[in-house]
Amino acid sequence: MRQNVDVPIYRKIALDLAGRICSGEIREGTRMFGRSTLAGEYNVSPETIRRAVNLLEDMNVVVSSHGSGIYVSSVSSAYAFIEKFQNKESIRSLKNEIKSLIQKKKDIETEITDKLERIIDYSDRLKNINALTPLEIDIEKDSHLIGKTISESKFWQNTGATIIAIRRNGTLLLSPGPYGGFEDGDSIFVVGDSSTLARVREFMSRTAGADPS
Repeated sequence: MRQNVDVPIYRKIALDLAGRICSGEIREGTRMFGRSTLAGEYNVSPETIRRAVNLLEDMNVVVSSHGSGIYVSSVSSAYAFIEKFQNKESIRSLKNEIKSLIQKKKDIETEITDKLERIIDYSDRLKNINALTPLEIDIEKDSHLIGKTISESKFWQNTGATIIAIRRNGTLLLSPGPYGGFEDGDSIFVVGDSSTLARVREFMSRTAGADPS
């Protein structure tokens, strides 16, 4: 659903006047009502009407001169004026929608991180590890994994375990994917059954020199 965009009142009045010109209510070449009359009709100040008229003048919809009043100069310019500002408001509305979606994405990521950290915290207190409980394992300094991506290391093929997060410098990287890399000082969170976790420990204990690849 698109959000409402706050449009200045003088711009709304200018768009309304342009619409009245396009509809033929105010015809090309005729004199429009004076600023005071328009101010009373729209229940705004004469200054607001002045700003609305200035917008229309900038697009050659009307011309005005002191003492002569305001005249409609071009219906086609009125159409162009409406199209221009409708496109602007559409773009502004889409930008607001994008900002809202980005914030929602951040909120969801924050919630996922919070829940995962709670699971990890609970797992530290549990003695019996099961397939759905993440296990945190530190990467040793001489590990053959350092400098490789998850895909390059063939982690899943060698262990059957799934890496759901990497802790790096106090930050939790969720769902690192196949191109997530291993660095010195990292610890990983994996899920799997008891035999899988045993294979993980054995695979990660290999040093760079003992890497079979």
